[in-house]
This record gives sequence, C-alpha cells and structure tokens, in this order.
Amino acid sequence: MVELRKDVDFEGPVITGFTADGFKVGTERIDSGLLISPFQSLAWDAPAFADLSLRDIVDSLQLDPAPEFLLFGSGPAMQQPPAGFRKEAEAMNIGIEVMDSRAAARIWGVLRAEERWIIGALLPLS
Repeated sequence: MVELRKDVDFEGPVITGFTADGFKVGTERIDSGLLISPFQSLAWDAPAFADLSLRDIVDSLQLDPAPEFLLFGSGPAMQQPPAGFRKEAEAMNIGIEVMDSRAAARIWGVLRAEERWIIGALLPLS
C-alpha cells in the first residue's frame, strides 16, 4: 500500500495513501470511490461513468458555500467526464479539474494546504 505524507497543515480529511482499489483517509481504508470535502470523507459507490451526476455529489457533501471547484479523479486513467456532467457544472457555476484518481488524491493535500474551498470525487482505482 502506498503511503503519502501525513504531516499536513490543514484541517479536515487527509488522503494518506492508496489501497488496491481505493484510498486511505487518515487511518480509514476506503476500498471504493471517495467523496471528500473540507469537513468529511465518504465512501462512494460511484454510478456508471455515463450516469455521473454532479448534483448527487454536491448534495452528498452538503458544502456551504458552494465549492470553488470539483477535483475529479476519473479512475485509473485520465478521461473527461460526460458532457451532461460538464453541463451540470457550468449551470451550477462550479469548475472541474480532471485527472486520474491517484493524481487527484495527491493534489488534494496541496490544494487544501492552500486553504482552497474545494470538493473531490475520486472514482475507484481499479
């Protein structure tokens, strides 16, 4: 299991490593997708890629005010989310930063250390 740096200087959930299929948040294993905000992390049984809904993600995380942007981890390889998902983001005035899920997990800590008000939706690693 890969471990990430644990000496972070921000409040909230910290992604500390990877499992075969998912992530470690603090000492908790999440062997699935991951929804994460400055206040919470949730195991995410992500729908099929074509059925992704930004509204469902935002509603699950209940962040107020709305996030600056969504850090979207697209799974083991980088791929753009479906057009409908991007249209939802535009209508909700939420930007999307897309990368593979490992990269998104690593950048989460960097962005939160900068006190960025963001959310993350990271698809499983396998």
